Amino acid sequence: MQQSSKKMASARSVFRVYWSHSKKYRAFIAAIFLSGVIMQAANLTAPLYLRQLFNVLATHTRDAATAQVLIGILAIVALAWLTDRLFRRVQDIFNVTMQSRVMAGLFDDAFSYLMGHSYGFFISNFAGSLTHRVTKFARAYETLFDTVMITFIPTLVFVLGAVGVLFSRNHILGLSLGLWCIAFVWFQIFVARVRQPARNARSEADTRITAALSDSIGNQSAVTLFSGVHYEWQRFHSVVEVWRAATLRNWLIDGWFWGGISLFIVGIQVGLFWGAILLWQQNLLTIGDFVLIQAYLMTVFDQLVGINRDMRRFFDALADASEMVYILEQPHDVRDAPSAVPLKVQNGEIVFNQTKFFFKDAKVPILSDFDLRIKGGEKVALVGPSGAGKSTVTRLLLRLFDVTGGSIEIDGQNISHVIQESLRDAIAYVPQEPVLFHRSLMENIRYGRREASDAEVIEVARKAHCHEFISGLPAAYETFVGERGVRLSGGERQRVAIARAILKNAPILILDEATSSLDSESEALIQSALEILMQGKTVVVIAHRLSTIMKMDRIIVLEGGTIKAEGTHQKLLASGGLYQKLWSIQAGGFLDEPSGEESGLEVLMDEEEDDAKEPKGTVLK
Repeated sequence: MQQSSKKMASARSVFRVYWSHSKKYRAFIAAIFLSGVIMQAANLTAPLYLRQLFNVLATHTRDAATAQVLIGILAIVALAWLTDRLFRRVQDIFNVTMQSRVMAGLFDDAFSYLMGHSYGFFISNFAGSLTHRVTKFARAYETLFDTVMITFIPTLVFVLGAVGVLFSRNHILGLSLGLWCIAFVWFQIFVARVRQPARNARSEADTRITAALSDSIGNQSAVTLFSGVHYEWQRFHSVVEVWRAATLRNWLIDGWFWGGISLFIVGIQVGLFWGAILLWQQNLLTIGDFVLIQAYLMTVFDQLVGINRDMRRFFDALADASEMVYILEQPHDVRDAPSAVPLKVQNGEIVFNQTKFFFKDAKVPILSDFDLRIKGGEKVALVGPSGAGKSTVTRLLLRLFDVTGGSIEIDGQNISHVIQESLRDAIAYVPQEPVLFHRSLMENIRYGRREASDAEVIEVARKAHCHEFISGLPAAYETFVGERGVRLSGGERQRVAIARAILKNAPILILDEATSSLDSESEALIQSALEILMQGKTVVVIAHRLSTIMKMDRIIVLEGGTIKAEGTHQKLLASGGLYQKLWSIQAGGFLDEPSGEESGLEVLMDEEEDDAKEPKGTVLK
């Protein structure tokens, strides 16, 4: 498993990705910015007129004319307050409209790029971790955009305005507030940088909690059957402890930071009012100036402290987003060539030319100078011990991995030069352990050909003998099968997968122990369906139960990534070697057939006694 601690992108990368989505809405950004400027202008204006109001109160007599002046000033203050509230709502409308669109685009692009990664990528990462990263990536945009456009920029506008107004009243007051604000922001940035590694560690620990939860919950049956609840709790608890330590460290740093902020706030309040008193003594400031200073200070404190809170959320969101951006920056291992064209299948001939394959950092290759030609319409079985390379051959054919050397061709077309989707459209694959979506049975079968009608789905379900058990369900074809199809038995999932392959009707068919989860009765039921499915197709079968592939056109015996022998069942038995050894082991009863079926030895004996008699264990013909 790859360590997530190495999966963090830079802040510049995060902003580049977010800007690529945001720049489509420049008009919205301009409206949000302009609304913020108007709001801060109103917040700067109101204290100026409050200063005038208090000066009138302090210097004028209590008569009707003075009252009229005060009411006029109050009306201007009220207009400033209303302007602030009005444009706050306008800003909200533009903001939520834009953010909802950008976040939707981020979700879409993250999903699209993530799903474009190779099979190898997904087997090296927790599904729960990847899910969490996509979710955090899109939602982090809201925090980062709000922090910049709703907090940082408006605060900067207000602080510059407040410093400018106070500077016009008295240079010393204005400079003092300006220098204090610079020192305050520098202090926050300094602490934020020091604190960022701790934030990254907390974000990573948060992702690991999700991954650990997903891993244990997704394998709940194994946990229960192997009495592993306490063991899993211990594993999960160790992950939680890492998160707790990282979270505590963040909170303790925040505590010290708030202590520093308190000193800054007390210092500027006392300093400015002390200076104001001295200036008042010299008749350089009025009573209204004290109101102006206090109003500005309170707003500056509120907004700068808000920046502190938002900076914590900002850097948390940055850490969250950087995990997904790291994935977005990783090139896809398996990519369409720039000049890729759709695959055109006429005969379905498959050729492996000096094919080589090995994993990165692997000492031993999986396949080495592998040569194999499968004629169009030929039915070939791949057999051999575990690790012989059988599954690798089919995965390379499906281009789940790219070959390390040599090539693979279908009807003379190098599969690395064709569009991947066209390649997989031409191949129907029935795995040993089919995984279904947590959707209805109708949707799961229709996935083989998504434009198929309900009637076509039901027809192939009948051929695969799914219709019998589906009809007995309360919701029939609208029954949801549970995550990964857990509400169905293994045999039922296998039949659904076969129905899906029948519906797809691709010219090339790969069967990876496609009947391994079927009981004897079910296996007998679908023999005719498989015969129909294989007619006119090139078929590649991976088989461990040798009795199921006796009638194949050709059997390829693999060992150590090379072909040791090939031929018909009878020819391979007669020639001895690995195939004969594997057959003897199974026929000897070390790998018993399911109850009700004949063993491989019994099938062989029946064949010798009566060639016309069809062995019950023979599924693929």
